[in-house]
Amino acid sequence: MSEFIMDRLSQLLGRVKPGDPIVLEGRDIPSVAKFLKSDECKNVFLMVGAGISTSAGIPDFRSPDTGLYANLAKLHLPYPEAVFDIRYFSQNPKPFYTLAAELYPGYYRPTITHSFIRLLAEKGKLYTCFTQNIDTLERRAGVPVEKIFEAHGSFATQRCIKCKTEYPTEEMMQHVKKAEVPHCNSEGCDGVVKPDIVFFGEGLPDTFESAIRNLEEADLLIIMGTSLTVYPFAALRSMVPAKCPRVLINLDRVGDIGARADDVALLMACDEAVRKLCDEIGDGWTEDLERLWAETENSYTPRSAEEPSVIGKGDKAKVKEGKLPNNPHLEDEVARIAKMVEEKMKVGDEEAGPSKEDKPAAAEEPQPAEPAEVSAASAKPEPSGAPKAGAETPALEKPAAVAELAGATHPTPHYEDGELSVPQTKPSEEGPEGGDK
Repeated sequence: MSEFIMDRLSQLLGRVKPGDPIVLEGRDIPSVAKFLKSDECKNVFLMVGAGISTSAGIPDFRSPDTGLYANLAKLHLPYPEAVFDIRYFSQNPKPFYTLAAELYPGYYRPTITHSFIRLLAEKGKLYTCFTQNIDTLERRAGVPVEKIFEAHGSFATQRCIKCKTEYPTEEMMQHVKKAEVPHCNSEGCDGVVKPDIVFFGEGLPDTFESAIRNLEEADLLIIMGTSLTVYPFAALRSMVPAKCPRVLINLDRVGDIGARADDVALLMACDEAVRKLCDEIGDGWTEDLERLWAETENSYTPRSAEEPSVIGKGDKAKVKEGKLPNNPHLEDEVARIAKMVEEKMKVGDEEAGPSKEDKPAAAEEPQPAEPAEVSAASAKPEPSGAPKAGAETPALEKPAAVAELAGATHPTPHYEDGELSVPQTKPSEEGPEGGDK
């Protein structure tokens, strides 16, 4: 329900009726490759999520069986997302640092998809890579730091949550390797140190609003390995110009991809898709891609197979049984978003005029055109290691429940001063563009 409402808002803010492709020759890999190679495609923007790192051995967050949230019972959390909840972290940071010891940068090699991002930069095509990932694998692959926008922060820096003093990286690494909680070195503080990762309940980086304005310059948007359920990040897909082709590379169709004339869905593993694109482009792109990936071979130290893993299997059943409840802290925030969205929808429907029949607003929406699909089987990595026993952690006080919007899928809202704003971009001839902050 909540995901539908957020997608509905994105369509209201950037609605374009689908039809035959306008910019691309077709909705397939050869057409995307031809456009990417052309002089008309100068500014490529990327939106990437955990799916581009799964082949490196890092689990994504929301896959039902292999995702991180479905496999954290060993941390004895009150709800899976609590491991990244700022309120819970302030009370008990130990579960996060137990998990961080396994996910900390340095244990994983960048994937060939990360090297593809670097290749786009070397070819002079990459404008900005917006990433939800905190694993810093874009940096390790050699993507220029100025081309990366880490929307949810990363492990690259850290600071005290109390006095905000930065904490030395070397000391942080030593604490994380031992799964120990670091404390501030400042005299008289002793606050808990946290990586500069955006937790639930925290605002996005101050530079987010200025960075998303550049999306008006996009010639091509490539969306890879993301469920497009985490807002406001997911709304970026609606902030590119109406004439900008949007290419989804993912195992599943997500969001509103297909609502625009030049939308393409390549339903396959990210690594397979980027190789196919480079093969189709030719002119040495495949050789350059493999060369850049080969350079990452010594960029990491793999975890020992004997090291126990906090990420286990089998928690999905416990979620169904109610033993791992959904995040109650987000329910009020989801309700607040829903109220704002409903107001936006009401305004949009009033501008469209009264309907002939008494139907919900969603029924009046034209159905998105089905983009061509390219499907391929893809095996997901299985979490490894044996579970490690842990102590029970204190639960958070549960806010007021919101019945229908508190389902299994939660968008992850972020606020500044308790409000979610919708920055407006310059309208195009085809229709207004905009999205959530």
